[in-house]
Amino acid sequence: MNFIRNILNSRSDEDGNFFVRLQNILGFKPKDVDIYKIAFTHRSMNKRDDEGNPINYERLEFLGDAMLSSIIATHLYNEVPQGDEGYLTKMRSKIVSREHLNELGKELNLIAYVESKIPKDNFGNNIYGNLFEALVGAIYLDKGYSFCEKFIYTTVILPHVDIEKLEGKVISYKSLLIEWCQKEKKTFNYEVYEDTGNDELRHFSVKLSINDKVISKARATSKKKAEEKASKRAYFAFQSKISRAD
Repeated sequence: MNFIRNILNSRSDEDGNFFVRLQNILGFKPKDVDIYKIAFTHRSMNKRDDEGNPINYERLEFLGDAMLSSIIATHLYNEVPQGDEGYLTKMRSKIVSREHLNELGKELNLIAYVESKIPKDNFGNNIYGNLFEALVGAIYLDKGYSFCEKFIYTTVILPHVDIEKLEGKVISYKSLLIEWCQKEKKTFNYEVYEDTGNDELRHFSVKLSINDKVISKARATSKKKAEEKASKRAYFAFQSKISRAD
């Protein structure tokens, strides 16, 4: 209690609360709180330093992405000595996929710390993964590689990385389906068009045809999501054939 009281006495209430909450997430005492504040500053704040450089989490996000990739790659290299380059690359992609990073950011409730002029309800899911990467980047700058590695082991590798389960996880049904079509010399076509429904958000619909036959249809808030959803439905329609081809 004395430790927390000293923090609150030495900082403003807002800074002190941020420091304590941040320490709970990190599992260690941060050294430079200002770096972590940048990790939660959205570009909509339009903040700049004395030299006119933008202050937001995007550069830290870039750095955190590189650190995650490096540390996960090292772990896989050590854990799977029989894995070749292609296998290790695929496994790393599954661990650091946007979907997985978004889940990690949600688990830590990182959006609660964001400083933004945009209402939090208006953010898409990717904000969670972006913040997680920015946080990793901030840890690296603040405490160095060993603390960054420990944080990733604690929050990512130990609770979430199961090699056997990851081997069977599909990260892109579209990529898998296209690969199968090319291998089997089948033609495929994604016909995407804007949906004119009554939804508040714009939607897109897609028809997926294989050998000129419509196999599946889907609808989502982006072309990419609609194509992935249609691919997933087609994958399960052809699952037994795709499995035999593998």
